Amino acid sequence: MASPLTAAKQQLRSLVKQRLSSVPAESITAQSRKIFESLKSLEPYLDAKRISIYLSMPSGEIQTDAIVRHALASGKQVFVPYLHASPLDAPNTPARVMDMVHLKDVQDYESLKLDRWGIPSIDPATVHERERILDGPDAQRSDQAGLDLMLLPGVAFDFDESGAVRRLGHGRGFYDFFMNRYSAKMMSPDNEARPTQFFGLALIEQLLSGGPGEQVPMGQYDRRLHGLVLGNGQIKESPG
Repeated sequence: MASPLTAAKQQLRSLVKQRLSSVPAESITAQSRKIFESLKSLEPYLDAKRISIYLSMPSGEIQTDAIVRHALASGKQVFVPYLHASPLDAPNTPARVMDMVHLKDVQDYESLKLDRWGIPSIDPATVHERERILDGPDAQRSDQAGLDLMLLPGVAFDFDESGAVRRLGHGRGFYDFFMNRYSAKMMSPDNEARPTQFFGLALIEQLLSGGPGEQVPMGQYDRRLHGLVLGNGQIKESPG
């Protein structure tokens, strides 16, 4: 039997996904363009030398193709999600986990094949050649160099009482588990990398009203974000 937290999250996902199913493709395209324009003036994006960008599904979320291309053209090191069997032997570890792997250039990006959800995906055969943020052979790991900025998808977003951004994912825990592992690694005493900024990208339909049943439930492993860029071009940053 699902816990009350899990049940509340699943109910909210169903509500928002039903809402998203009626958003026209033209609206998603227009909102994605506004977010792209806003990002180009966002200081954490401008300053970022190493950036993680999710690769979008064909529908139901902000499209990131223009962002990936712009980041690569701007000389940023771009990292994208890669799902693989967990190398960890610890309790409560999912069977599959996420890492972020280096995208070499625009030709590399354009060569990615679509997975069963229509998302461009890294070929596992090339992973050993790529720099990885968390896992992999020592020669290919980012032991000291972290990410400056991470752009995240989500099903729904809202703000807590302090104004901090809360995110509801798709329920697999890939991003929260990555962020928790990554933060633990980057907090090591000999690591001098500057803190990573976590920003969500959201259609306006994904921002909850805050009314009954319209608040993101948070568990102990769920992480708040530093900011949220909305499909109307607005940028909301968490306090502090």
